[in-house]
Amino acid sequence: MRSAEDNARLWEGLSEGILQTVGTDHCPFFFDGTKPILYEGREIAIPGKELGKDDFTKIPNGLPGIEDRMPVLWTTGVRAGKMTANQFVAYNSTNPAKIFGLYPRKGALLAGSDADIVIWDPEKKVKYGIAHAHQRTDYNLYEGWELTGMPEKVFLRGKLIVDGDAWLGKAGDGQFLKREEGEIL
Repeated sequence: MRSAEDNARLWEGLSEGILQTVGTDHCPFFFDGTKPILYEGREIAIPGKELGKDDFTKIPNGLPGIEDRMPVLWTTGVRAGKMTANQFVAYNSTNPAKIFGLYPRKGALLAGSDADIVIWDPEKKVKYGIAHAHQRTDYNLYEGWELTGMPEKVFLRGKLIVDGDAWLGKAGDGQFLKREEGEIL
């Protein structure tokens, strides 16, 4: 949707530190919500893009992307030499925590911080797509991409909630945090 020049300028903005973070709006509408998928051991169907088959203004906007963001950014950014590993951590953790007024409780490995940690395998290779993703949707924008760099373990406040492909978290593990005034970076 963007020109090659637009894309080059976005990478330039990241590599030079002009941009401070990378995010996704994560809208996991189904491509075809009339056909259920198996998710966490049960069939589920969510109305999706088919809602606009007769009127494009009724197509739900957005794409699934929360799980894809970091492996795609590692592969196309860090491995491609467009940003450093330290910038990757800043764009995905430290800077958002500062912007949203949650630093140093979030976005840092310091005494008194929440111990939210991702153990990252920078060399793990995956042929990515719907069979690998866990986003409760029936399609993946990066279907068939060869990605290198994936999370191995995820800790939430020191508790292991992801171990390889196994989800160990449970409903209620989250915690509302009242944000403070954020920083302008």
